[in-house]
Order: sequence, then structure tokens, then C-alpha cells
Amino acid sequence: MLLPRILTALIGIPVVIAAIHFGGIVYMTFVGCVILLCLYEYGLALTAGKKPVHLVSLMLFGLLMAVVAILGRATMPGLELPDNLYPFTISVVIFGVLLFEVLTPKRSWERVCNTFTGIFLIPWALAHMINIRDIATYGEYLTLFMIITVWVSDTGAYFSGRFFGKHKLNKEVSPKKTWEGAIGGTLLAVGGAVLMRNLFLSTLFSVQEAIWMGLLVAVVGQVSDLAESVLKRSCGVKDSSNLLPGHGGFLDRFDSYLLLAPLFYYVVLYTL
Repeated sequence: MLLPRILTALIGIPVVIAAIHFGGIVYMTFVGCVILLCLYEYGLALTAGKKPVHLVSLMLFGLLMAVVAILGRATMPGLELPDNLYPFTISVVIFGVLLFEVLTPKRSWERVCNTFTGIFLIPWALAHMINIRDIATYGEYLTLFMIITVWVSDTGAYFSGRFFGKHKLNKEVSPKKTWEGAIGGTLLAVGGAVLMRNLFLSTLFSVQEAIWMGLLVAVVGQVSDLAESVLKRSCGVKDSSNLLPGHGGFLDRFDSYLLLAPLFYYVVLYTL
């Protein structure tokens, strides 16, 4: 299982870093594709678990939310959107999902809730990755800081848990995750955060701030990972898909950012 994981990483990591470096339409397209694939896998997981979800409205209105969320957060020359476009889109989405449900013969409020969760959480949360990239002067480096710290945390947790893991973090939610893995991943993430601060963010972060940001990324990323595991366990699936050999699906790879990306953005925006 380790070899496919490494091979996928060797292909995926340069793609992600290149998209971040080029920014603009390239990065917007990358994030947009990730959002759509995560929405698709969310629908697949619910369907596999026999959980009610309206796939047509999930993808249709999820796409609409993704486009508006991305355009509303992107900094592009000549792109000026009306101030009320986002609330108008939310109103359209709410109306549309409820209309689909009213027209469905077997109505289910659970299906409405499952559909709304996917539509609002995934596009809204992941679109903040564009906010971070568009922060003046430091956007590229802050995006790299967040993403690489997550990678370091995941890698540290994987190997720490594999070699030292004895105490289960939450057996019912994620049987393989251990406290030793979580602690090892957090410590490595903090070390990686300090190293990246020294390499390209020394004018923005102090060492102490880098330590706190490393802790934030590691802890929130792991909690977000566990939240997605709750979804998978409730649906009875191990991975969101098999699109990424050794890693599961795109939702498995980007689950850390569902809670992390918005929080990271607003912490940077209002405290640094």
C-alpha cells in the first residue's frame, strides 16, 4: 500500500505546487476541479451508504456555488461582481434544492439536509484556498505553508502511528489512527512550520507565531480529517473513492482543508 501512495504523491505534489505558483486562472481551475470531484465523491459515499441525497441538485447547485464562491474570492483584473451576487446565489440554491425535493415523489428532510451539507460546506470551505492565495505579497507562500504543513502532519502521523501507535484515537471513527500518530504528526508539523518560516516567511511570522500556526494547521487538519471519517463510517465506506491510488479519493486528500482553510484564512487576515 505504501508504493502506490508514494507514486501518487510524486505525481500529485508537483501539480499542486505548480498550480499554486502560477495562481490566477490556473489555480482557480485547479481548486474548482477539486471542489467538483469532492462533491461527486460526497454523493457517491452517501449513495453507497444508502443515505438519501439528491445527486442532481447536489452537483448542479454545488457547481453554481463553486463558481460564485471562486469568482467572488478571486482577485482578477477586470473582474467585478455585484456585491449581492453571493447572497442571491444562496437564495437560488435554497429555493432550488427545496423545489427538487417538493417535486420528488418520496420526500425526505434527511435528503435535504445531506444535500445542503455538501453544497454549502465543500464549495464554501475549499474556496477559501483561493482567498489565501490572493493575500497580497505573501499569498503564494502562505498557501504553500498551509498545504505543506498538512502534508508533513499527515506523513508524521502515518509513520508515527505505524511504528509507535498503541493507543487508539477513536476506534469507532477511525480504527487506524492513534494518539501516538496524532502527537507525532503535530510535532513534525510544528518543526516543518518553523523551517518554512525561516525559508520564506521570516518577514511575516516570528518563530513563536510559526509554532502556533503549525499547531493550528496540525490540530484543525486532523480534526477535519476525523470529521470526514465520521461521514465515511456512517456510510460504511473506507475511502471516498479510489481515484488516487494509495490515498483513496480527492475528498480523502482534501478533507483537512474543509475546516482548516477558512480558519487559517481568517486567523492570518485578522491577527497577522
